[in-house]
Amino acid sequence: MDIAIVKYNAGNIYSVDYALKRLGIEPVITADPELLCKADKVIFPGVGHAGSTMNHLKEHKLDELIRNLKQPVLGICLGMQLMCRYSEEGETDCLGIFDTDVKLFIPQKHEDKVPHMGWNALTQVNSALFTEDQENQFVYFVHSYYVPVNEYTAATTGYIQPFSAALHKDNFYATQFHPEKSGRVGEAILKNFLNL
Repeated sequence: MDIAIVKYNAGNIYSVDYALKRLGIEPVITADPELLCKADKVIFPGVGHAGSTMNHLKEHKLDELIRNLKQPVLGICLGMQLMCRYSEEGETDCLGIFDTDVKLFIPQKHEDKVPHMGWNALTQVNSALFTEDQENQFVYFVHSYYVPVNEYTAATTGYIQPFSAALHKDNFYATQFHPEKSGRVGEAILKNFLNL
């Protein structure tokens, strides 16, 4: 199985690479349009700033390419946010795959810390990315921006308010949490994606 990881100016690519290698997959990390288009599956990870990352994607024509991929695509963390319409981070127009916006967490009480970092349970899982036994399992999050619950929400979690832990539309899947840093549960979710 050919798995391609989108190479661009965002961090965290190598932890996804290691997680796949632990599953016996040797992914290719590339920005080559040909390799991305012919891969069986594409993973679009990311840790970084929405504005500068979108500028980089546009400059290298990766924005159009990602939008037009036909095979299963998995966005992770910033990757998921960039697949949305608009992000409050840098007032950025994003890829528009999911017609929803990305918002900054606003603390409601003293103990609400931003960024949100830590383990939270998945609820209302409803996509081929998950199996029923992953309901209420804990996964690892690190983020200051979130996607509100919307028609594409494939799992929710709660921090300050309920938000989308995962999204799904057609061949596009995305997680706000880091499956590659979420232990056995995350490993199982990556396997589900590989088996789509």
